[in-house]
This record gives sequence, structure tokens and C-alpha cells, in this order.
Amino acid sequence: MATLLQVLPALDKGGVERGTVDLARFLVREGHRAIVASAGGGLVHELEAAGATHLTFPLASKNPLTIWKNAARLADAIQAHGIELVHARSRAPAWSAKLAARRTGRPFVTTFHAVYGGHQHRLKRRYNAVMAEGDRVIAISDYVAQHVREVYRVGPQVLRTIYRGVDVEEFDPARVDARRVRTLSERFGVPAGKKVAILPGRVTRIKGHMLVTEAVALMERDDFVVLFVGPDTAGGGYTVELRERIKAKGLGEKIRFVGACDDMAAAIALSDVVLAPSVGPEAFGRVSVEAQAMGKPVIVTDMGGLGETLLPASTGWLVPAEDPKELAWALDLALSMPAEAGQRLKERARHWVMDNFTADRMCRQTLAVYEELLKGRP
Repeated sequence: MATLLQVLPALDKGGVERGTVDLARFLVREGHRAIVASAGGGLVHELEAAGATHLTFPLASKNPLTIWKNAARLADAIQAHGIELVHARSRAPAWSAKLAARRTGRPFVTTFHAVYGGHQHRLKRRYNAVMAEGDRVIAISDYVAQHVREVYRVGPQVLRTIYRGVDVEEFDPARVDARRVRTLSERFGVPAGKKVAILPGRVTRIKGHMLVTEAVALMERDDFVVLFVGPDTAGGGYTVELRERIKAKGLGEKIRFVGACDDMAAAIALSDVVLAPSVGPEAFGRVSVEAQAMGKPVIVTDMGGLGETLLPASTGWLVPAEDPKELAWALDLALSMPAEAGQRLKERARHWVMDNFTADRMCRQTLAVYEELLKGRP
């Protein structure tokens, strides 16, 4: 049994936070002791219910003095709890975690969850570089791994690629009953007989809502509706621009904003196709994987790590981010798919996710990285 520490800014909702809790739960199940240090948040209760321990420190702070004090706090915690390895998942807490790990002689692991901007500037590059200074450095996609190799010169003896995993029990079409889907359909106001495309995600420019709007404007068919499923951004300036564009194109009946959704599995089940049309590089593509786990075709843009999440022309379509015509073409094909072809795609997509993107696979590969460093240690 090993005692293992993960460090991140906070434990609110998000992909990094969900992966942290998934890994802690897995470690406990495998007989290890899992400890997470953060500033706290809504997922602490779930973490502790899984049998892990939470330590509350102000790790979301970027203040240099607080980072220094957090290093001392973490070093004390390492000694007090007998922690054998430290795993940092974000830059500010990684500085504290690195200092604590070095002071106490513990192995130090980092995960690049994103391609951090500003690396062309010396000070920002130095701030980011802590994530490349682990004894092992994990990248969440080949796209991120390439960035880490090229920008931070991390070699193959240190760098490991581990795809993010999804909960294939939560995102299992067999577990989503018709009542949940019907409830969402009524809430979203989906017209009877209409096919449904959804774009899950916060309404921000990078997520490609405007690209979808331009694509839908090119389509002559009117047997479908596109749902923008996600919360608005603070200020809402982009949303105003987007709504004006939808109105100008006469698409008010075809495109709808339905707000945040706390049952994404049911929202995907409601859909005929799921869109992930980002117009800026994405480190990975969780939405694409969740959709395929539910057996749904996906249309994703060829940006960053998104293209690694599907089998083009087999489980979905990969289109250029700057071409609404290609997106319109792919959306038309998806909505025209015969039932038999759809069933074959459903089976392929589910198998693809089960083979490559499960939370269990992610956790086992991460534990294997830990074991590389702990092997032979007293």
C-alpha cells in the first residue's frame, strides 16, 4: 500500500477535478491511501465519501508568498501523513508541490491538462515550466505531448501520454431511461418530430457556436434543431453577438440556447448527433468521448487534440475549423444516416471508447507511472 498525494487549486466541477476524484476513488479501491490537497469545493464530499482524505490549503492562490507558505504546509503534510509521492495538476500549486517534494525527497509527478499560453515570453514560460519539471510528466493527449516535447524539451524517458477517461457507466445508453430523456426534451422545448443536434459546453467563442450558426445557415433542410447546451459566460457579450447573428440569418427556429444541464448523459441520448466544433486548439475532447460512449456520431473540428478522440468516417466526422460548408455537409450526412448504419456506428463508437478512454484505463495507467517511481523505494 502506498500513500499518494494529488495537488490542485480547488475541487469544484471541471474535467481536472473530476479526474482527480476518479483517480482517488480508484486508488482507494486498489488498497492505497489517497490524499488530495486543494482550497476545497463542491467535490470534497464526494472525494471523502470514496474513502480519500482532503487537506484544505489556499492552493488556488498565485501570490508568491502564499505559494512559498503552501510549500511548507505541504512538506509538513507529507511528513505527517507518510506521503510517498506528490502529483501536481496545475501550475500555481505545482510550484508549492515541487518545493515540498524536493525538501522531503519524494517523487514528483505533473500532468499537463492544457497547452499553456504565453510561453513565448520569458517570465510566463518560466512560470509554466514547473509543469515540465516532474520526475514523470503526463500529457493528456498526443497534441499536448508534442507541445511539451517541443517547447519544454521533455524527453521520452520522462514524458507519458495518458488520455483522459470518462465514466462509461454514467455515459451508457442502456442506463439512461426514456423518462430522463423525455424530461429534457420538454424542458428544452424540442418540437415533435424534429431531429436534434447538440453543442455541449459553455457559450464562449472558442467552442464554435458561431461556426455552427454559419453552417446551419447554409443548410436547406428544416427537419432539425440545434441546441446550445451550456451556461453563458460572464458579461455575455459573445452571446449577444451570437444571438444577433442567429436572428439576422433567420435561424431562430433552428438554433436554441437551453442553458446549463446537469444530466448530460440524457442530453446526449436526446440527440441524433453531437457537435464539438472548437475554433481554437483543445487539449483533448471530453464531449466527443462522452458522446461516443453513448453511441452517438460526433462532428469535431481538427483542432488540437480533438482529432484524437474519434475514428473519422467511422464514429464521426473531422472537419476544418474555418469551413462552415464542410460542417454543414457533415451535419447533413449525420442527420440523414439510415437506422441500420446508425446502429453500426453506435456499436463502433462504444467499443472505441471502451478500448481507449475509460476512467479505469486512465487510472491504471497513472498508477503504473507512480509505480515506476516508487519501485525499489523503502
